[in-house]
Amino acid sequence: MNIMQIVAIGLTAAILALIVRQQRPDIAMMISLAAGTILFLMILGNLKSVVTVVNQLSRKASLDTIYLSTVLKVIGISYIAEFGAQICRDAGESSIASKIELGGKVLIMMLAVPILSALLETILKALP
Repeated sequence: MNIMQIVAIGLTAAILALIVRQQRPDIAMMISLAAGTILFLMILGNLKSVVTVVNQLSRKASLDTIYLSTVLKVIGISYIAEFGAQICRDAGESSIASKIELGGKVLIMMLAVPILSALLETILKALP
């Protein structure tokens, strides 16, 4: 998969949705949802290989896997929240999109608490 395939699918779906939207807005929304889902699924394969490489590098560097998994979860939450929010905005539901983004931010904050407390403990141990 390359960027040309992604752009081609996206442009084709956008043009098709634009044409259909005049007569059937409900079908145009379904076209947008289907295209977004297909593009997201296409990208997931590449994300798996990125995660694999990052895991291998962290093992070589002897990093604690808890921190790495937390960072990967944060990245995943942000991508999924952004994807969901954009779909809601495309449907004209910007209020719901804002709530999805807020939910993503709260989940990211929850994941960051253990890292923050470990950092603070390390700083407190280093102080005389």
